[in-house]
Amino acid sequence: MAMRHSVVLDNRRCRGCTSCIKCCPTEAIRVRGRKATILPDRCIDCGSCIRVCPHKAIKSVGDELDVLTRYEYCVALPEPALYGQFHNLDNIDIILNAFLQIGFHKVYEVSKAAEMLSDFERQCIRSGASSVTPQISSSCPTVLRLIRMRFPKLMGHVACTILPMELAAILARREAEQETGLPPEKIGVFAIVPCSSKVTAARVSEGLSHPVLDGAFAIRDIYLRLLSPMKHLENVEPMASSGIIGMGWASCGGESAARLGDRCVSVDGVGNVIRMLEEIEDGRLPEADFLELSACTQGCVGGCFTVENPYAAKMRLKSLMKGQPVSRNRFQFEGKDRDIVRRDKELQYLPTFVLDQDLGAALNKQLRIQELESHLPGLHCGSCGAPSCHAFAEDVILGRASEDDCIFKVRERMRSMAGKEEADDYLPPPFRHPKSEPVKQ
Repeated sequence: MAMRHSVVLDNRRCRGCTSCIKCCPTEAIRVRGRKATILPDRCIDCGSCIRVCPHKAIKSVGDELDVLTRYEYCVALPEPALYGQFHNLDNIDIILNAFLQIGFHKVYEVSKAAEMLSDFERQCIRSGASSVTPQISSSCPTVLRLIRMRFPKLMGHVACTILPMELAAILARREAEQETGLPPEKIGVFAIVPCSSKVTAARVSEGLSHPVLDGAFAIRDIYLRLLSPMKHLENVEPMASSGIIGMGWASCGGESAARLGDRCVSVDGVGNVIRMLEEIEDGRLPEADFLELSACTQGCVGGCFTVENPYAAKMRLKSLMKGQPVSRNRFQFEGKDRDIVRRDKELQYLPTFVLDQDLGAALNKQLRIQELESHLPGLHCGSCGAPSCHAFAEDVILGRASEDDCIFKVRERMRSMAGKEEADDYLPPPFRHPKSEPVKQ
């Protein structure tokens, strides 16, 4: 299925400033004709470009709440990162009850499914099931897509489990069918997510052949809808169904702590994740058993759909965890039902950096790219609209750009035509050669 990304570009706001091209970890953005474009086959929906765009031209969109009207019965699956967005909150039940006032009929916490996944992993560890080490968490869709694209040799290290929101969707739909007697197609199950990658994952799953969610709403959109009902609740029914372990998954290190092991490493921020994956690929991290990799700063609480500072949100979550049980849920499925937490399709390599399907033609293009790159300045200034000189050379050979897009190539041509050093005056000041000054007597 073709990827339908949740990161989109608003051309009306874009001014072609090139701020976004350097931050993209997969070099998926180009600027041409004073407008940025996103190469869809390279985008991993990490949201890095959203954070750095000074003109708010790049944004991420979730589903519209109007979609609830298509279903007779709607279930909300709030991610635990939502709980850290509210000031002076001392009871999660207030949030969960408010969902019933904005169009949902049932609430199933994603943190409950996270506790089941944690218990499943502990059972696997106790049983001594053999696995490749270090095992990489499968809970961040951005990291999964990054591995498929840039680190295909590490796909065998990724845990076999599905996302917590996907397990929550499967179990919530089952419960709703039993409670209402409605067929599954009349039940809408929607995740409340903190980042763009989970909106994309709700549409096209990395680990399941068929999506189990009917949509995903951004935390920032639901947050605004919840504020008024939360203030005017008359009765707060007990609805919370998870403990410290499930809620801890919202921040980096929570999943590792839930495994109750010592040889775990937690990494947040897509740049740090890439460096860690490079080290694993080079065999420089042999002593770790498990790696929890989160593309967002501080984990899900730092997602681009959140409204609060991730460090403050993490602090509030810790406060809410006080007095909660360690865990309220166990993984108690037997027989074939034990496979409910496992992917039903293997991760596949995404050949987004393949130059040509024909091996000979691809090799020829690679040689041409290397030849062109060797004649470029290597400054990676971004003036050409590409994030690096290598990316620019690739664009030229693939027909996406012209050599004259490089300002240094233009300078060389002007020099050859005029035979004068004044061609340097057409370069931006940082790149001009210094002119000799008269020696003071």
